[in-house]
Amino acid sequence: MTPEIADYGLISDCHTAALVSRRGAIDWCCLPRFDEGSAFGRLLGAGGGTCIVEPDDDGAEPPTREYLEGTLVLASTLELPGGRARLYDCFAMDREPSRCEDRRTLIRIVEGERGVVPVRLLVRPRFDYGEIEPWLRQHGPGLFSAVGGDDGLLCWSDAGLEPADNAALHARTTVRAGERARLMLEFRRPEQIEDELRAPDPAEVDRRLEQAIAWWREWSGRVPVEGPGAAGSHRSALVLKALTYAPTGAMVAAATTSLPETPDGRRTWDYRYAWIRDAALATRSLAQLGYDDEAGAFRRFIERSAAGSADALRVCYGVGGERRLPEFELERGDGGNGHGPIRVGNRAGAQLQLDVYGHLLDQSWRWFHRGHAPDDDYWRFLVALTEAAADRWREPDRGIWEWRGEPRHFVHSKAQCWAALERGLELAERSGRKVPERRWRQARDDIAEAILEQGYDAGRGTFVQAFGHPALDAAVLRLPVIGFVDYDDPRMLSTVDAIREQLGEDGLLRRYDTDDGLPGREGAFLPCSFWLVDCLAHQGRLDEARQTFARATACANDLGLFSEEVDPGSGRMLGNFPQALTHLSHIEAALALSEGKPLEARA
Repeated sequence: MTPEIADYGLISDCHTAALVSRRGAIDWCCLPRFDEGSAFGRLLGAGGGTCIVEPDDDGAEPPTREYLEGTLVLASTLELPGGRARLYDCFAMDREPSRCEDRRTLIRIVEGERGVVPVRLLVRPRFDYGEIEPWLRQHGPGLFSAVGGDDGLLCWSDAGLEPADNAALHARTTVRAGERARLMLEFRRPEQIEDELRAPDPAEVDRRLEQAIAWWREWSGRVPVEGPGAAGSHRSALVLKALTYAPTGAMVAAATTSLPETPDGRRTWDYRYAWIRDAALATRSLAQLGYDDEAGAFRRFIERSAAGSADALRVCYGVGGERRLPEFELERGDGGNGHGPIRVGNRAGAQLQLDVYGHLLDQSWRWFHRGHAPDDDYWRFLVALTEAAADRWREPDRGIWEWRGEPRHFVHSKAQCWAALERGLELAERSGRKVPERRWRQARDDIAEAILEQGYDAGRGTFVQAFGHPALDAAVLRLPVIGFVDYDDPRMLSTVDAIREQLGEDGLLRRYDTDDGLPGREGAFLPCSFWLVDCLAHQGRLDEARQTFARATACANDLGLFSEEVDPGSGRMLGNFPQALTHLSHIEAALALSEGKPLEARA
């Protein structure tokens, strides 16, 4: 049986990622990019391929594990009656990770620490989401290639790899204190397999592990968060960096596809693409931690991908800037955790989601306040985005949750159009640019009036999901973040209380509780719980904020990784993993707690 989502750790090289189970199985890895077909995909069905390094003892207890401090290098301790060893898992990190190359290298090293530890290895690649059983060839002692379609993998180990049944490689070895057994897997296109076809020097593999440790520590050494949430924020920042595609600056929403969002296994989507909403918010969180380069890289990615035109803007892109992400279901496989369907692509890219204008203008506004001025070309793009918000805010859209039913006039979308105009006006004033100020101000004021008249239920004292739809929606917790209302505005105070009462379950929040036309009832949405923390902290309700923060952070696994959702009853993780929106919201909540003051101190 495939393990639960919480059983996995993440490793990455800022081009792609892999999920490693507690028992040493790489059950998910797409090569050479996040959004390519999987080479190891057992996470979505038994036939998807796997790579296992584990004790050669069926009675061994599951290893304990941790990330090496300040890194995304996973270290698992293999404890047996006769000895102890550590398994190190990582991707090799190039000195210039922004280079766009196909070659990606996985490194797995077992190092003996005490006594004698027997170890077994299994490499069973299955390309194209498990549809291709590769052609295996041997090229020397411990050196093999696996090819199929346009995928290739060079496999080497000093543990004595040999062919096994079912197009697999296996080995058995032992390590004693101070000894190492190494496994290296390098992606190459089939036509490149013959290039430099040689077994690596074991010392070279060891050096690449040390280089990966040094690379991650150099990047992560600048996280300044203090207080009770500091360690978790540090880990979340590393996850956000890991989900970034270095050659373009794009950030994927998650490393996986088709992990179900409902306890019954339905609602499966592909999140291995760059959503404007998620990536803009994520780069904002990283910028708050001092990582301005990441924010700037994503800003440039969107400008390029949209061809500098607001009219060409899409909701999400491929990590290389691809616009067309057709959505289809695979015929094979039984889906994540025995369910399905397995989806590739996401047709949400063509939706109208009006909130993207606000996210991009807010990002540029914050970028400006960090000392950057837009040049003429970029300014024309920002003007076009603001004009689009002024022209289109009256239209119904699909909203932040990518509504697949009939479009609605979502309050959150209207407020983000308001934010686009507000930020556009301020940027124009501060940078001395001429804009149609009167028209922009009128549109901004019209949006505010419409929200307060049609998006606020005065009888209940709450902002609602959409005009003409009185259901509550946790997305309106973002209204004070963008400055539409103050955190301690009476309307916001009562909205927070109403959302906690009606959408709360076991200390967490669902994003809404209304029929969205999709099958099944999804779990609690973790980003919304962290948004609640942000509101409570800024309202001076610090004890409530800390309690909510503790409840939400308890939903992380032992490595500090969050999924998108959690089943409140069982605590089981749901949805794609790890989820950028959850991790960025976690950072935002931790910062709010570190800055928050109780009401009596603020009076």
